[in-house]
Amino acid sequence: MVARTNFPRVRFEIIRDPLWNNIRVDALSMRLVDTPAFQRLRYVRQLGLAYLVYPGATHSRFEHALGTYHLARRTIALLEERGELASLPADEPAIIYAAALLHDIGHYPFSHALEEIGALHHENVAGPLITGGEIGSLLDDQLGAGAAARVHALVTGRSDSPLQGLISGSLDLDKIEYLKRDALMCGVPYGEVDVDRLTNSMVVVRDPASGALRIGVAEKALAAIESLLFAKYQMYRNVYWHHAVRSATAMYKRIVDDALRSRAIRSDELGTFTDEGLLHRLEPAGSPVLSALRERRLYKRAAEWPAVALDEGFGDWIAADRERVVDIEDSLARKAGLAPGELLLDYPLKTQMLGLDLPVVRRDGTVERLTDSGWKGTIDLPSLSDQLYRSTRWLRVFTARAITLDRDTVMQTITEGG
Repeated sequence: MVARTNFPRVRFEIIRDPLWNNIRVDALSMRLVDTPAFQRLRYVRQLGLAYLVYPGATHSRFEHALGTYHLARRTIALLEERGELASLPADEPAIIYAAALLHDIGHYPFSHALEEIGALHHENVAGPLITGGEIGSLLDDQLGAGAAARVHALVTGRSDSPLQGLISGSLDLDKIEYLKRDALMCGVPYGEVDVDRLTNSMVVVRDPASGALRIGVAEKALAAIESLLFAKYQMYRNVYWHHAVRSATAMYKRIVDDALRSRAIRSDELGTFTDEGLLHRLEPAGSPVLSALRERRLYKRAAEWPAVALDEGFGDWIAADRERVVDIEDSLARKAGLAPGELLLDYPLKTQMLGLDLPVVRRDGTVERLTDSGWKGTIDLPSLSDQLYRSTRWLRVFTARAITLDRDTVMQTITEGG
């Protein structure tokens, strides 16, 4: 007769998900999910205004956060099976789960757009939400004093945890999750990522540069990493920076910026709104741009230049100096016989399209760092990254109605303004 051992039962809730099927959520994480701050994410779309181009892109930060948490549990389980976490504190997995779940808790309405008009980065907005209030109390009460601060450090990329790379890094779980989910919900084939290969290849190793423990990968994952980087490029080219998505985004930024300038709304309020809540709050101002956005009368492309045709660094200020952008927009509008707000400039915030920096365990057991400089004969990232990035990013002028602009005049005005 075999004796039975009474193992403690861990209670999980099951949440059905279109991407990952069953997501098992532990008791603490479920309590975090049930907080008002997390529930707000149900009403913040993951891809902002992309649903005006891809009707299925109505998925929210809520399900993306659950998906990232799910991947964290899967990856931690694999690392634990191989004994990779033996030298880490016993509570480290729980801290990672919380960080994966809460990494987007401070997101503004309509994705990242407001960060392009000078609003605080969403990870900084998350600080008081994670370290204070109901969430902060839950974390410190259940995981020990200082747990909330540890979670926030992971979310902002400032933690010294060896597992920081799972939450914020060149191969973090957030990136893997959103590429898969965004492609599924948009109905495009570009975000295919070999999740199993990547997560099964993750290891905890000593960084050859610093000697510190950190997340790395086995060499066998290199092909999967290349595919992930190319999937990211394809999603930027076809979804995130699609010209009509950028038109809607430029309109939205002008609406909110005008409201902030007129003091119809305060900047410290932005992180408290849902998508529709913010638009409803702005409706009394009677903005014609808001009416056009609501009715999907998107502004038209009047002029555009690919980054590859511009000097390195040209126009980077457009996503950073909002006051100067508005002055140039209104100056060009007057010259074209348009009203203020009927001509908009757009040049997406420069992003690390194909950035890499992680240790790789070679087949002979040695550890080398894979960075943007790549490995000769394996991943030639320097030229590839620059070419793909510059072919994806476009400087555009959008107008409320289709008109012909003098491209030389527009470019001269932008150049002098910069």
